[in-house]
Amino acid sequence: MTNTVSAAIIAKRDDLIALTQDLIRIPTLNPPGRDYRLICEYLDQRLKKHGFETQLIRAHGTPGDSTKYPRWNIIARREGTRAGETVHFNSHTDVVEVGAGWTFDPFGAEISDGKIYGRGTCDMKGGLAASIIAAEAFIETHPDFAGAIEISGTADEESGGYGGVAYLAEQGFFNPERVQHVIIPEPLQKDRICLGHRGGWWAEIETKGEIAHGSMPFLGDCAVRHMGAVLTEFENKLFPAMAARHTDMPVVPEGARSSTMNINSIHGGQKENDDDFDGLPAHCVPDSCRITIDRRFLLEEPLDQVRGEVRALLEGLKETRVDFDYELTELNSVLPSMTDRDAPVVQTVANAIQDIMGKAPEYVASPGSYDQKHIDRIGKLKNCIAYGPGLLELAHKPDEYIGIDDMVDSACVMGAALETLLLPKD
Repeated sequence: MTNTVSAAIIAKRDDLIALTQDLIRIPTLNPPGRDYRLICEYLDQRLKKHGFETQLIRAHGTPGDSTKYPRWNIIARREGTRAGETVHFNSHTDVVEVGAGWTFDPFGAEISDGKIYGRGTCDMKGGLAASIIAAEAFIETHPDFAGAIEISGTADEESGGYGGVAYLAEQGFFNPERVQHVIIPEPLQKDRICLGHRGGWWAEIETKGEIAHGSMPFLGDCAVRHMGAVLTEFENKLFPAMAARHTDMPVVPEGARSSTMNINSIHGGQKENDDDFDGLPAHCVPDSCRITIDRRFLLEEPLDQVRGEVRALLEGLKETRVDFDYELTELNSVLPSMTDRDAPVVQTVANAIQDIMGKAPEYVASPGSYDQKHIDRIGKLKNCIAYGPGLLELAHKPDEYIGIDDMVDSACVMGAALETLLLPKD
């Protein structure tokens, strides 16, 4: 049976290319959340032609949702001819900022050397297109299938997913009684199965000081120097402690198997001047300095421990450093997520990779989080993986691309998985 579905997918190669290009040419930039409605309407028209019933759902009141930039999502469902389980392919439609360094038009979807270039090609519109082609080919090949197939295009994954999968999970769309298997076509490579991801904790730390004339800093209190003491504590104590911790999760790349923390930003003293200002700065002691930290933690680390060790370092400085004062504000937190290797969707996709590619898959976990966190924690649905075409290291980079052959191969794996899950076992 797999040969039949694979043949149908291969025959749709040109359609897969055109679909991917159409998706890339809709510049769904997040922030601010541009063209979400437009891409949902495009998917709506496409999927209705293949017998899907569709819903366009706005995530009212979620972060970033506004009249100018509404958070639109689409869920499409194709019922089989008899009762059975539901397989759901979830892809986010938003893409990150373009950035500098491109040699291709970021939204031109140009083809070169067997690759489609553009922002969001691998992360993750190529995966979305592959799942659509796989579902359409399966339906055409096996119109008498059991259960149902769902395809969703969701908002805001790049900024946490709260206007997309989190909102839909809260509305019951990922209830295990409604959906039994979820595949998220994130770019983890066509011969890998991603079982989950590390946790994340984001916070802002502000050190306090007192403004004074820069020629007499002894009359003030420099908040930037206080922040320097914080960073020294991090360098001497926190970073070595994190580097010594290792997880049993199969996180890739190897460096992410330890705990990590990134200093996302630092701001102290006067605000930077506009580009058209050519004057000189005033002479002031800074009374505030702020950093934003991005702490990624392991399945073996409790969130309270992650919070507590940062707080403990700050409290230690408060006891030992003259006039040290700070404020710690948590911005967001995400718990790690991990699906068992013997879960039905894992075993099904693993067998499909073996059949299509002639090799056993590699099992990995993601260094960063993705929307599995909401399907797991809010939807209470554990039978979920990330599987899709593309190279993870290309995500968010200039000249991002997706290999056309990789999309075809991944679509064939998805089609074979549908056969296993939705056709009679005999």
